[in-house]
Amino acid sequence: MDGKLLEILVCPSCHGGLQWAPGRQMLLCPAERLGYPVVDGIAHLLEEEALAVPDIGVADAARDD
Repeated sequence: MDGKLLEILVCPSCHGGLQWAPGRQMLLCPAERLGYPVVDGIAHLLEEEALAVPDIGVADAARDD
C-alpha cells in the first residue's frame, strides 16, 4: 500500500488514521478495532463492510508479508 495514500485515508467511523496489514489484506483502525478489506487493490471503506478485529495490534500493521 502506498505510504502517501495511507497518510490521507481515515477510518470512516472515527476519522482516525489507518494502518496497512498486508497479511490480512485490510486497512486496520486501531482506535475502533475495525478492519476494512482491500479487494483487488480497492479499499472498501464503508462502515457496513468493516470487520471486528479484536486482536488488532501494531505488529499486524508492521508485518511485511
